Amino acid sequence: MSNHLPNEARVIPLRPHGVRPAGARPRQAPPAPAAKEPLWRDLVGDVLRRERLAQERTLKDVADEARISMPYLSEVERGRKEASSEVLAAAAHALGLNLGDLLTRAQGELTRVTSRYVGGSRHGVSTSSHDGMCLAA
Repeated sequence: MSNHLPNEARVIPLRPHGVRPAGARPRQAPPAPAAKEPLWRDLVGDVLRRERLAQERTLKDVADEARISMPYLSEVERGRKEASSEVLAAAAHALGLNLGDLLTRAQGELTRVTSRYVGGSRHGVSTSSHDGMCLAA
């Protein structure tokens, strides 16, 4: 049997607590998160829901006419699903809109929402004088 003491770990600090190395900058709080731009799926879903409610139609009625499932249409309206252009066109047609109408309304909503950034400036967003929309596949 050995006379050794039990293994005990000893922590030896490399520098005293609170002391920074020479030339080190003091820690700064992380910058406040910038206002987030809305997601396209949220904008499109909002437009679909507003139009459906304006027509006083049920989710089931529109989903049946669009030939998509009611739970899926609900997810699209809530911005939880990124719907294909075929699904968006079907939902729009069920509401008496065409896909262009739906996308134009969503783009108008995007413009309205993003213009509310501090002082009206939109950091990271083109300030081009063009008002058109470009969609890439």
